[in-house]
Amino acid sequence: MSPASAGGLSTTAPPGKPPTGALIMFLWLQLDCVSLGEKMEQSPSTLTVQEGNSSVITCTYTDSALDYFLWYKKEPGKGPQLLIDIRSNKSKREHQRWSVLLNDKAKRLSLHISDTQPGDSAVYFCAASTQCFPGTCYLYSELRLGQPPSFGTDFHV
Repeated sequence: MSPASAGGLSTTAPPGKPPTGALIMFLWLQLDCVSLGEKMEQSPSTLTVQEGNSSVITCTYTDSALDYFLWYKKEPGKGPQLLIDIRSNKSKREHQRWSVLLNDKAKRLSLHISDTQPGDSAVYFCAASTQCFPGTCYLYSELRLGQPPSFGTDFHV
């Protein structure tokens, strides 16, 4: 999938769906997302996707000791919620329309969102840990967060 400019999107609806216009996602990066002192960088900086298409947000990291990776979603007016996580002994995990791919050799983590919907509007960001087990990680003890839009991936309709 290649990003398209907002002016170049078609408003033709997929078969069986009423035309609703284009779904536009604006992605602001958290270039200073820190997990236990290690930086994680999200990309791309901006992505435009039509409703019903797929999108990918990628995080890269530098510490090969990281073994627990998380993607958070923060909707306007709500606190961050864990969207999906993965341990380093797996390469893929799926949950509903979300999937996460982990390439520990390349030190890359990708969040794949299929069939994008207007309700997906939120800020998305990644996190990781070397000393965390499922059910024992807490967002605020793992990350130093800025205020939106200085961090995460801001996803708008």
